[in-house]
Amino acid sequence: MTQAHQHEHDHQAVPSDPALRVKALESLLVEKGLVDRAALDTLVDAYEHKIGPRNGARVVARAWSDPAYKQRLLSDADIAIAEMGYGGMQGEHMVVVENSAKVHNLVVCTLCSCYPWPVLGLPPVWYKSAPYRSRAVIDPRGVLREFGLELPEEVEVRVWDSTAELRYLVLPERPTGTDGMSEEALAALVSRDAMVGVAKVSVSKAGSAA
Repeated sequence: MTQAHQHEHDHQAVPSDPALRVKALESLLVEKGLVDRAALDTLVDAYEHKIGPRNGARVVARAWSDPAYKQRLLSDADIAIAEMGYGGMQGEHMVVVENSAKVHNLVVCTLCSCYPWPVLGLPPVWYKSAPYRSRAVIDPRGVLREFGLELPEEVEVRVWDSTAELRYLVLPERPTGTDGMSEEALAALVSRDAMVGVAKVSVSKAGSAA
């Protein structure tokens, strides 16, 4: 069973004006020789895969370790995330949805690429692509299979459509065999993809999460 949750909120323009301004500035700086494109690409990669998602991973690890925090996170994500020191532009009006043995959540932005930057860093290229934005709603199980995630038919897939006014973060299932692990060790297991919903958290992927 698949549910698509749509909202009446307006999405950002496609592409957003800030994105165009940033791209123009980047091109100008490279053209003038003030910025090395390779160094810039390395910096962007770090924010996309390492620095940004680590914030969200710490939020997830805290929720796994502290039931009271988890309840606050699910009931008022903005306040709970702010407790961890994260928030600001592109991270307002957050909603956290929890995966379970019976429900799997998947996040998409069907019209553009609304994304919770403060907890996930820069949105990956595939998240912004037209195929993902359309197929995540039409054929979410097919999309998940392409990411290597095969779900049993009895698991309900819920698709959440992010907007400029409402952004989603998936709270993945805590993997078995992690009892007694510290929050820091738990956070190291959590990948960006798991917090978008295209992957699960696995102990075997420790150290490779990004």
